[in-house]
Amino acid sequence: MNDCIFCKIIKGEIPSLKIYEDDKVLAFKDINPEAPVHFLVIPKIHIESANYLDENNMAIVSHIFKVIQKLTKELNISEEGYRIVNNCGENGGQTVKHLHFHVLGGRDMKWPPG
Repeated sequence: MNDCIFCKIIKGEIPSLKIYEDDKVLAFKDINPEAPVHFLVIPKIHIESANYLDENNMAIVSHIFKVIQKLTKELNISEEGYRIVNNCGENGGQTVKHLHFHVLGGRDMKWPPG
């Protein structure tokens, strides 16, 4: 997608505060953090949302969760707890049409979130 902001971040056309990158995913700090620790993990292939996961691309979700586990340990939030958020579709709050997972930690997470 030419106009996808996350695709542009992956290509290096838009700067980000990267905290992890491999051949499959990129993780970077959220520009408007909602918690002391707030980062996103995105696949490098463009998948519009969770609705577009299928047999051909679903393995990326497992890899994303492995990366989240690694990063939460490194950032010292794994023991106290953290929240993983995936917004899907307009009513779900998805504003960027590229599959992504927010990881928030470093404070008490209230429920319901909003």
